[in-house]
Amino acid sequence: MPSASVAPIEHGLHELTDNVVCVPLPLPMPDLQVVNAYVIHCPDGVTLVDPGWAYPPAETALLKALDRLGFAVGDVRRIVATHQHWDHYSLGVQWRDRYGIELMLGHEEHHSITAFARQPDEVHPGQVEMLIRAGAPQVATEIKALDWQEYERNVAFSPPDRWLTDGEVIDCGSVRMMVRTTPGHTRGHVVLHDARQGLIFTGDHLLPRITPSIAYERAPEHLPLRSYINSLRLMLDLPDARMLPAHGATERTTHARAHELIEHHETRLNRISELVAAGACTAYDVANQMLWTRRDLGLDDLPPVHRMTAILEVQSHLDVLELHGTLRSSDDAGVRSFAAA
Repeated sequence: MPSASVAPIEHGLHELTDNVVCVPLPLPMPDLQVVNAYVIHCPDGVTLVDPGWAYPPAETALLKALDRLGFAVGDVRRIVATHQHWDHYSLGVQWRDRYGIELMLGHEEHHSITAFARQPDEVHPGQVEMLIRAGAPQVATEIKALDWQEYERNVAFSPPDRWLTDGEVIDCGSVRMMVRTTPGHTRGHVVLHDARQGLIFTGDHLLPRITPSIAYERAPEHLPLRSYINSLRLMLDLPDARMLPAHGATERTTHARAHELIEHHETRLNRISELVAAGACTAYDVANQMLWTRRDLGLDDLPPVHRMTAILEVQSHLDVLELHGTLRSSDDAGVRSFAAA
């Protein structure tokens, strides 16, 4: 495995190996300000991983970074996105449409891209019904009333040129990356394993400080937490590698972080089971008795979208506990209630 040291080049660029450079790009969102794009430069040209939001300051920053590295847009041969969230994928769509660069994305992301095309004017249509079933009609009403923020309007979003499946190899010349499917954060999330250099481009599957949200997407699968935990265990089956995440620092390794995240979800499963045994019935009831974020906020202290993700992540844990036989569920007028099995 290469050294975990990060060598600054200039203006925020970080040379990770002889042919991999991390390029922090600005985001327009108020609560997430940077995404790590990766420039892989090889004899056949440049490969971009997670090139960020279709947002003029991000595009300008990426063009300047390529120029400082001695490249231009014409040198980019392919763009790979770890998943379809706009902060990873939309500038790739824009550059594909404008410059004809091949764009790649995990195959199972077609569910959310298709679902978005059906209801482009609604912000979280599927989650509204999920919140109602989770016992949170007030939050569902708030989410239904949301409109797109100005920076979310007219974002480039359409299918890729090439759908990626598990085990495929992306040959960049001197770098060969194996695609490994890691559903959970989204159902089509992939990571890219460069075995020769001991690197894994982890997207949002492994982040160094925060726990990725589960199924925060247009068309989530039925048991996203089960998939996410299985994807974390896949990281332990692969050789330990330097973790190149889409947000945060690049010094950590995949095994250590995967262990931490598995432990986090085991702790949360136990806590949620205890709350149900003490009388909490719905995902909303449970979430309302928990603390959230590193600041230990109550559910009502969170903004609406974060409140939504908290409730639905509790729901995903309840579903896994039912799958394991720890809990049983019932349906009462369209609301799911849980009790000890």
